Amino acid sequence: MDQHEITEILNRPLSQQLLARDLTRLAYVAKDGTPRTVPIGFTWNGTEIVMCTTKNAPKLPALRANPMVALTIDTEVHPPKILLVRGHAELDVVDGIPEEYLQMNGSYEMTAEQRVEWEAEIRSLYDGMVRIVVTPTWVKLIDFEKTLPSAVEELVKQRAARQQA
Repeated sequence: MDQHEITEILNRPLSQQLLARDLTRLAYVAKDGTPRTVPIGFTWNGTEIVMCTTKNAPKLPALRANPMVALTIDTEVHPPKILLVRGHAELDVVDGIPEEYLQMNGSYEMTAEQRVEWEAEIRSLYDGMVRIVVTPTWVKLIDFEKTLPSAVEELVKQRAARQQA
């Protein structure tokens, strides 16, 4: 998939709505070779999906060994709206709390007082974090109106062919 196609899909209004959500599901291959999927907070900076984690997170050795990842960002209503993303995870160890981490937790319902307490707790717990930065190399937007999963698209074509026969 070329960069122009990726950009066009990510700039669609529905993609932008999904990229403004709080959680994605990060899929990667664990060190033992088995698949893993974990929910993780994220933010979209216009070109990259940025997630943050602890410096001792079990997923980090796996991502260092095999940085290929897949992400799913979706809704909880019917029909679901789904943004699928594949890419390469780059790991960036940073001192302190990355601004993205504070941004991605900004939509949780907290009073101003709770927010101050939460930030103080985070700053006292972490001396640094790891930014997991994914630049999309493949994307698919599924809305079940204009776009479908490829297997369902194939079934629709087969049905149409049967109906014409």
